Amino acid sequence: MTSPTTGHRLGRFIDAMIAMGQTGQVFGEHGIGKTSTFLTHVPEAHPGTEVVVIPAANLTPDDLLVNAPVRERDSGELVLTQLIMQQLRPGAPFVLLIDDSLQAGETIQSQLMQIACNWSLGEHDLRELGCVGVFLTDNESLAETSARRGDLAVLDRMVTLRITANDTPWREKLAERYPDWDLTGVFRVWAGLTPTLRAALSPRTLEHVLDCARAGFPLAWGLPLVNGQRLALRDTKADGKPGPDRTGEILDDIAAAIGRPNPATIADPVNRILRAAVREQWAVLLQGPPGCGKTEIAKAVVREETGTDPVYFSLPVTNVEDLCVPVPTPDGTLDTLLTRSLAGPKPKVIVWDEYNRPKDKATFAKLMEITQEWTLAGRPIEALAAQIALQNPPYHLGRRLQVSTNNIAQASRFTVSYEVRPEDIPANEWLISTYGEVAETVLEWWKNDIDDEGREWISKRTLERLIKLHTHDQPLEPGLIYLGEGEYAPVSLTQLEARLAKRAEEPRIGLAELTRDVAAWEARLAAASETSTEGTNDTDLVHRLFTNAEVSQLKRHAKTVSRLLRHLPPKLRATYLVGQTPARQRFWVAALAQMKEMA
Repeated sequence: MTSPTTGHRLGRFIDAMIAMGQTGQVFGEHGIGKTSTFLTHVPEAHPGTEVVVIPAANLTPDDLLVNAPVRERDSGELVLTQLIMQQLRPGAPFVLLIDDSLQAGETIQSQLMQIACNWSLGEHDLRELGCVGVFLTDNESLAETSARRGDLAVLDRMVTLRITANDTPWREKLAERYPDWDLTGVFRVWAGLTPTLRAALSPRTLEHVLDCARAGFPLAWGLPLVNGQRLALRDTKADGKPGPDRTGEILDDIAAAIGRPNPATIADPVNRILRAAVREQWAVLLQGPPGCGKTEIAKAVVREETGTDPVYFSLPVTNVEDLCVPVPTPDGTLDTLLTRSLAGPKPKVIVWDEYNRPKDKATFAKLMEITQEWTLAGRPIEALAAQIALQNPPYHLGRRLQVSTNNIAQASRFTVSYEVRPEDIPANEWLISTYGEVAETVLEWWKNDIDDEGREWISKRTLERLIKLHTHDQPLEPGLIYLGEGEYAPVSLTQLEARLAKRAEEPRIGLAELTRDVAAWEARLAAASETSTEGTNDTDLVHRLFTNAEVSQLKRHAKTVSRLLRHLPPKLRATYLVGQTPARQRFWVAALAQMKEMA
């Protein structure tokens, strides 16, 4: 039979192993399309044949085979029977693909030995069950796996192929994914890279980069975060030292090849990433400092997009074994029982909170299946719309956080990996709507009275604590992050206490004060515009108030804003529209229109 992928080495190898009845072992770097080639090639080249994928990293000793009491149909007597995994009895010819085979533990490796050597498992002959091919795949690099397969009794039963990206049909599949783009230029850019750079920009990562381009996101967001740091596209020099960072150059070339922009950033990034994830069925990773509001905005956006709460798991208290377990079935096989929140046809979005603080070290490897294949123990999760992983960086404010490390194979499973800044999450509006005037006062202090380093120490979570402490007439200092030995975060609260007590040495100016004396301020700004095209200190003060104000505050004082806006220099007015969130842009468009009516 003619193979649709005869031009690809892996396709020819699959066909040959099926024809010979030999076990095939395939090694290749992450993200080059090993698994996806099996999933597409086998049904096309061998109609009626299924691919049964068993992710080895998630297997426990009782998943493949277990002895259980089963009542005989004729005698009704209970007898101990070997039950085999249900996926291995699909009722049709099948190719067994043991994915990430080196990720399995020692006991599973011993079980895989029988499968690889004899195509059997316990008393079950896989050929009798319909198996026409057995393959094991993985990346043999010790940087991504914990073991090597060295047992000669196993190795002597297999045909082993080492492949590169050029041995899989990933270019054709990528072209099919983006039918409205001519990817010839993209492939030319990729082919022109050195082997080191091609390994870093794997086909999987390249797909994520193109997804970001299609969504209008910076292309760099498609590059993974490895141990908290954005993967840099750079070569290694002859002396082993890293070469120059070519990330910007390469991504700009890719953007130019498809005629798309490569913006440095976009407005309202977290909100847009989360909504795109739900619409496009993506897995995304958000990394940000503690207390910046990642979890709350993820839950809020999921509720708005789906009308229901996300399926929430906190990794420090979650094992993959808590999500699925094997159970005997009446037909004498082992089925996978999913936790209630993951079962059923209802659309669902998973939030993996504290993603890099797993309960055990093996969890990262085990979650690779669900973040890449959207399955658990080989069973698809029905109606899974998106996955959102949230984590802290390894370091914050010069201190090491207790988070786990990952490797590039684990990190590259996410379509978008974004480093969240506190200003990316609109928690200020929530604080104002929840706590009112006190929150406005505390936010004015946070925006105007402390420097950038101080603002990093005062997370949105800390702001809420300070607000609550004040409303309950408690001292504010205990609300700061406690560093031990009587030391709190190095931020002075004197000016905040003065603002809250309304006893500051100099009166503070805010939008409310501008509104109370709007005519005088209008006259001052008019005089400033006549004095200098750049404005004066009064101009700078009003501009800063407009820039720092939340949308709800601007709307509350909309007439004042429009009256004063026409006296500000045009170059300042332009900044209110460029790179702003849609909500801010809508306000400023309306304010500019009203300004013209007043002129």
